[in-house]
Formats: sequence, structure tokens, C-alpha cells
Amino acid sequence: MSTLESVLYGFEVALTWQNVMFVFIGVLAGTIIGMLPGLGPISAIAVMIPLSYGMPPSSALILMAGVYYGAIFGGSTSSVLLNAPGVASTVATTFDGYPLAQQGKAGKALAIAALSSFVGGTVATIGLMLIAPQLSKVALTFGPTEYFALMLLGLTAIASLSDGSSVKAFISATVGVMVATIGVDAQTGTQRFTFGSPKLFDGIDFLVIALGLFALAEVTQLIISRKESLFKSGSNIGSLKITKPEVKKMAGPVGRQSVLGFLIGVLPGAGATIASFLAYITEKRISKDPDSFGKGNVVGVAAPESANNAAAGGSFVPLLTLGIPGSGTTAIMLGALLVVGVQPGPMLLTDHPDVFWGVIASMYIGNVMLLILNLPLIPYFARILYIPKGMLISLILIFCLIGVYGVSFSQFDLYLLIIFGVIGYLMRLFSFPPAPFILAFILGGMMEQSFRQALTISNGSLRIFFDRPVSLALLIIAFASLFVPFLIQRITNRGKKAKTS
Repeated sequence: MSTLESVLYGFEVALTWQNVMFVFIGVLAGTIIGMLPGLGPISAIAVMIPLSYGMPPSSALILMAGVYYGAIFGGSTSSVLLNAPGVASTVATTFDGYPLAQQGKAGKALAIAALSSFVGGTVATIGLMLIAPQLSKVALTFGPTEYFALMLLGLTAIASLSDGSSVKAFISATVGVMVATIGVDAQTGTQRFTFGSPKLFDGIDFLVIALGLFALAEVTQLIISRKESLFKSGSNIGSLKITKPEVKKMAGPVGRQSVLGFLIGVLPGAGATIASFLAYITEKRISKDPDSFGKGNVVGVAAPESANNAAAGGSFVPLLTLGIPGSGTTAIMLGALLVVGVQPGPMLLTDHPDVFWGVIASMYIGNVMLLILNLPLIPYFARILYIPKGMLISLILIFCLIGVYGVSFSQFDLYLLIIFGVIGYLMRLFSFPPAPFILAFILGGMMEQSFRQALTISNGSLRIFFDRPVSLALLIIAFASLFVPFLIQRITNRGKKAKTS
């Protein structure tokens, strides 16, 4: 079949009334799950696996895919309104989404997030339809050296996440990498920073750190710095209208980051979280007004939201064409497909075209449904801001505690949540940005693993990183991004001194 015939066949599968119903149930459940801090799509999809018994394989994957990208779509709501990321990939949305809500523009921020998510999801779906088999071959060329260089580039670009001192950003990132090493080393079995406690053998969960540094730290700051306003109503929702200048301002970033997010999603192991951070960093770097980021810049909401939704779609490329899960969520989907008797991989297109093309077509239908569901409901979502601050603080605390405890059922994780909440508050107090900490924590473990794999392949020789052209190019860009900010800062300081003298 030609690509056009295959796409039409996919819509024929997806537009049956049963599959349309499964798409709707999936995206609705995903949106609600994404809004609640702590509940992720992984646990929701795992619960749905028993429900897939007896279902056609295409319907089972359509349902689970809807939950996945629906959760990514809905995760921006709690990020914007409460500064509590619903899912890991919406952490970057808090940087400018929450400041917009504080300025009385919550409606605008949520509308921007919804539209950007729709564009990102649509770009990913088109990419899946047209070039999925070809992209899978490119993804196979990325080995440990390329992954290490890519992660290093993400870490060296970390200064872009700081509004003030780059040194403080790098200190924050260093601590994040150190926290990522806590636990038993998977390769050698050595205990690192566990202090002999078996509860730290598996390391610290990302959710504990994200909710602690952002949601709990925000609550602490509200309690300590603004006691007098705790029982007053919050900010106004504001208008949902996006002005023409704002549309023009967002158009380029949304287009760029949708493509970039999709390509990052194609790489096994990269995922929507890394895509959203790289999108935010990139747009801040190339912006004519980088100082406005972190203070309510509309691009700071649009870029990561388009990237993370595009990456969610892109992660289906390695899953469907290679049988390689690109994230924890797609790993659960891989297991679900095996349960229903489908083996993802190069033969999926031949053996089960209804699964491959049906799921891709359903993603376009699901993205349209998500936009129709979310835009009219924005005024109701934003009503959260009218809840008195004292009650809202109590609700945030309850959601954080339930979310963390619901993942591990460990009382120890609740203590860690409180510790990271205090750390997050102290970081704010002394102007240490929390975003580099989070990004370094995410990248640290993956970077170490890729570095070790590369050295194993090369028998301990570092030349392997410079012999491969892609990794060499990424390393050059990484070192340039490390030193360029300091040079620019020095030149700027000299210019200021020259003016004053």
C-alpha cells in the first residue's frame, strides 16, 4: 500500500464507533490523570492492561495511547495554576505558566498551552504518518556516544535556566547530578550515598523531587512570606483571548519546537521531559528578550508544551517500528501489546497494519478531541484560583502527599518530600534556580549509563567520542555553550564599566 492508502486505512480502523469511544475514554481519563500531581500515565496504563484482555489489539493500544498523550496534554493545568507539575514533562511549563497565572492571566496561559499542545501533537501525528519507518532507521544510528554528547549538551546549556548568576545555576545542577547517583550502582552493585539505608537503594523518585522543589516550596513561601493573604481569594482568571502579536510571537517557536520535540521523541530513552526542557532552553537562548523568561513570557509556555506533546507522539516510532520502548510509559504499552499477542517491530507494518495505522490515525482524532474538551473547560479549571489561599494550600499539600505515597506506599518518601520542599524554599531564598537541579537529575543517570556503555565498547578509550561525527559535533556545541555565556557576561561587564568611567 502507498502511504496515502495506508493513512486512509488507518482512519477506517480508527473511525469505527468502538475505537472512537476508546479514544474519547482514553483522552478524558488521561487529561484528568495529568491534572492531578503525582498520578502519572504509567500507573493508569498499567491498570488498564487487564481491561485489554479480549479486546482487538488495535483498540487496546488506541485506548492506552489516548491515556498517554491525554496526560501530557492535561499536565499543564496544575503546572500553570498551582506550580505543581501534573506529569514530569510539564515541569518546564511552570517556569512561565505560573507567573502568568499570578498576573491574572491564567486563562490565557491555559489557552496557549492547549493550542500549543494541539499543534505539537498534530505535527507528531503527521510525522508518524509520513516518515516513521525512515526515522526508525536514523534512530538506530544513535549509540551511547551520541546519547552521552546529547545529554552533556543539555547540562552545559543549563545556564539558560538561570535568571541571575550562571555559577548558581551550575551549582544547582551539580547537586542535581549528585542526587541522581544516590542508590545501588546497576553496573557494579556499589552503594552510593545511601548511608547504609535500604530505603535509598533504589534512589530517589523524580516525583518526590519535582513536587518538593516546586509545589511544596511554593506552599512554604506562601505561608512564610504572605501570611496575611492566606485566606483571601486568588488571582483573576483573565481573558482566554490570545492577541495577534502574541500569535506571531509564538508561531515560530511552536513550529520549531514541535519538529524538535518529535525528533527527540523518536530517540529511544530521550522522552517528552527532555524535549520540553531543551525547547525552553533553546527559545530562551535565541530570544531577543531572554530576561522576560521566567516572568510570564508566552513563548515560555508555548515552546515546552508543543515540544512535550510532539515528543509523546514521536516516542511511538521506536515502539511500533523497532519494538524498543522510548520511555517508561511506552515500555508498559510494549508489555500490553505482547499480552494481546502483537510483537512490535519491523514486521508490525506487514503483520498488523491495523494496529500501526489505526493507532496513528486515532492520535489525530484524539488531539482534536483534546482541544474541544480543554478549551471550553478552561474557565472551570481556572476557578481553582478563586479558592481561598488557605484552602488551596491544604489541597496542594494533600495532592502532593497522596501522589507521592500512591506511587511507592512508602512513609520514607513522604519525609523526603518534606526535605526537598525545605531545600526548594531555601533555594528560592538564596536565589538558586531549581530548574537546573531537576534537569541535571533527569540527565545525570542516563548520561552516566551512556558514558559507561561507550567506554565498554571502546575498551576504555575516550577516542570513541571524537571518532563519530555526530557525537563530535554535539560535544563541540556543548563546550561552546558552556563558555560562551561567561564570555558574553564578561564583555557586558566590561562595557558597563567603560560606560561608567
